[in-house]
Amino acid sequence: MEHLAEHNPSAPDPVAFRSMRLADIPAICDIEQEAFTTPWTAGAFQNELTSNHFAHYLVMEHGEEIAGYGGMWLIMDEAHVTNVAIKHIFRGKKLGERLMREMQRTAVFLGAIRMTLEVRASNIIAQNLYKKLGFQSVGVRRGYYTDNREDAIIMWADLPKAKRSGK
Repeated sequence: MEHLAEHNPSAPDPVAFRSMRLADIPAICDIEQEAFTTPWTAGAFQNELTSNHFAHYLVMEHGEEIAGYGGMWLIMDEAHVTNVAIKHIFRGKKLGERLMREMQRTAVFLGAIRMTLEVRASNIIAQNLYKKLGFQSVGVRRGYYTDNREDAIIMWADLPKAKRSGK
């Protein structure tokens, strides 16, 4: 799934989606540092891209710059979102929503029928976005985050069925 351009003339910012490459890792780690108190390491991303056959990572480009990325593990017919982040200068432009929608489309393309994720209990903005995209809270993982032992809200969404040509 190399270069999936999103052509929407009414969209505020032109973006394109593609699979993450090893060469992207330094830029991805910069976004990780901005976005998370316990960021993943370059080695973790390298392992995901080279050794984890369940892993699928997308990069969202704005022009020549990586504006965000998202990762998920596809196991059977379920997609588990591992991480999603938008570079600070691109936040507030609905790019997180566009990235999540692309991740959902990709998961459906790869055969998933459901998607799950964990989100910090304090991250109401992200929870609201996920609810907008069809996710529902189904439980709590107590003390899930290692930096401050914050709880994670477990959310699940049914994914739309893939559109088949001729139907």
